[in-house]
Amino acid sequence: MSYKVIVDSCGELTDEMKASGNFETASLTMEVGGVRIIDDATFDQADFLRRVADCPESPKSSCPSPEDYMEKYRCEAERVYAVTLTAELSGSYNSAVLAKNLYIEEYGEKNIHVFNSCSASVGETLIALKVQACEEAGMTFEQVVETVERYIEGQHTYFVLENLDTLRKNGRLTGIKSLVAGALNIKPVMAATPEGTICQIGQARGIKKALSKMVDHIVEETQGAEEKILAISNCNCRERALEVQKLLLGKMKVKASFIVDMAGISSMYGNDGGIIVVV
Repeated sequence: MSYKVIVDSCGELTDEMKASGNFETASLTMEVGGVRIIDDATFDQADFLRRVADCPESPKSSCPSPEDYMEKYRCEAERVYAVTLTAELSGSYNSAVLAKNLYIEEYGEKNIHVFNSCSASVGETLIALKVQACEEAGMTFEQVVETVERYIEGQHTYFVLENLDTLRKNGRLTGIKSLVAGALNIKPVMAATPEGTICQIGQARGIKKALSKMVDHIVEETQGAEEKILAISNCNCRERALEVQKLLLGKMKVKASFIVDMAGISSMYGNDGGIIVVV
C-alpha cells in the first residue's frame, strides 16, 4: 500500500526523509522588506537573516493555499497524510482540511488525513516520522491516524530564543503577560500548550542559563523517555544545539536523537540563535 506524507515547510525534513520518496513539502512563503521568499529547497538562511536584520519591519508569512495542498493530494499514493503547523498559530491546517474536502468533492473518496501538529518545526518532523513508522508496521489507515493522533497528544515542544520580536509583532504571543524587557538580558523559557498555543514556563538571565532551565524542565516532564525520539532544531547555532543535546542525553536515555537546521518559517520565528526541542 503506497503512502505519502506532506509536511508544511515549518517542519524540517531530514536528509533520510528527503531520500525516501515518501515525504513532500508544502511551502509557506515569507515577505521581508518587500521581497517574497518561498520556503523551499532554495531557501538561503544566511541571506534571509541578513534581510531581517536590515529591515525595520517585522517579516510576515503566508500559508500554502488549498490549491497547493490539492495539487499534492492528486498523486498515485493510496494514503495521503498532511502534517501542519499548529492550527492556533497558522492557517495551514485549515487550508489542508479545506483542500481535502474539495478534493473528495471533485475526485471522489480517498484516504486523506490532516494532522494538526499542535507544534511546529521538528515537532512536525517527528509526527511525519511516526506516520512512516506506523505505515511500515503494516497498520491500516485508521490505525495510523489513531496512533499518530495519540502520539501528538503526548508530544512536548520547548524553545528558547535570543529574541521574541517576530512572534510578538505577528501576534503569536497573545495572553503571555510576564515577558520581561530585553535590557536585563532575561530570556524566557517557552513551551507549547496541549492546544498548540505558546506559554512561558520559566526565565533566566542570559541564554545559557535559560537553556539549562529548559533542559531541567524537559528532563522533569518527559515520561517514558527511552521510547521517545529527541529532536532539536537550531537557527544558525549548531554548537548551541549540540550542547543542549549533550546536556539532555547526560540526564535522560532516549530511543534516538537528531539535530536539524531550521527551515524558512522556523528561522523567521526562531530568529538568529533560536533553539527548539521536541520530545
